[in-house]
Amino acid sequence: MDSEAEAPAAVPIPTQRPDIAKPEIEPPAVAPPPPEKPADTGDNKPLPDPRSADRPADEMPAEEVACRERLKTLGVEFEEHQAESNAEIGCSIPYPIVLKTLGKSIGINPATELNCNMAEAAARFMADVVQPAAKSEFGADLKSVNQASAFVCRPRNGTRKLSEHAFGNALDIASFTLSDGKKIEVGPIPTEKDGMFLNTVRKAACGPFKTVLGPGSDADHALHFHLDLEPRRNGGTFCQ
Repeated sequence: MDSEAEAPAAVPIPTQRPDIAKPEIEPPAVAPPPPEKPADTGDNKPLPDPRSADRPADEMPAEEVACRERLKTLGVEFEEHQAESNAEIGCSIPYPIVLKTLGKSIGINPATELNCNMAEAAARFMADVVQPAAKSEFGADLKSVNQASAFVCRPRNGTRKLSEHAFGNALDIASFTLSDGKKIEVGPIPTEKDGMFLNTVRKAACGPFKTVLGPGSDADHALHFHLDLEPRRNGGTFCQ
C-alpha cells in the first residue's frame, strides 16, 4: 500500500459560452431637461395691475355695504351682479352692480355694470351738476343718460395698460335726454346752447372724476365723454 495519498484531480474552471454576451451595466436614466420656453415679450398682454388680484370675500366688505346704502338714499335702482374676473387679462370687479337708474328721476340706458364707487360718483354728478345745468340752460329736467360703455374687459386702445373699464371704474356718456324730449349728443359740432351745456358738464366733471376726456382729446373720444376714477398719485386729475 502506497503511503502517500493520491493528489485530487484538478477541477476545471467554467468559462462563459461565447454566444452569451456579458450584460453591460447601464447608467441610470437621466431625464432630458425640459425644452426652453420662448421668451415672453408681453407685446400682446396687458400690463399687470394690483387690482387684478381682487377676489370676492365670503362676506361683502363693510365699505361695499355702506356704498349700497348711499345709493339707495340717492334713489338709485340697481341689482347685484356676480363677480367679474379674468385671470388671463386681469379684469376684476369683486362686487359689481348693474345700474337701472342714476337717481329718483334720472334713467340710464342701457343698464350699466360698474363698481359701486363709480356708480355712486356718477349718480351724485348727475344730481348735483348735470340736472341743475339742464334746468339752467334749457328749462327742463335731465330725464336719462345714454351710456356708450361701462364694464368692458380690455386694455386701453393702442396700449397694454388695462382700461379703467376693465375694473368697472369708468363710464362713457354719448348723450343726455331732457324731460321735454330734447336730446343733447356729445360731439365735435354741437349747437351753441348745447355746446355751453356740454362745456359746463365737462369742466365740472374734472374733480369728482380723475380722468375726463371728450371731443378734441383724441379720435377715440370724439363722440362721448369718458369719466373714470383711476387712482392717481396725490389724488391728481387728467382732464382734456
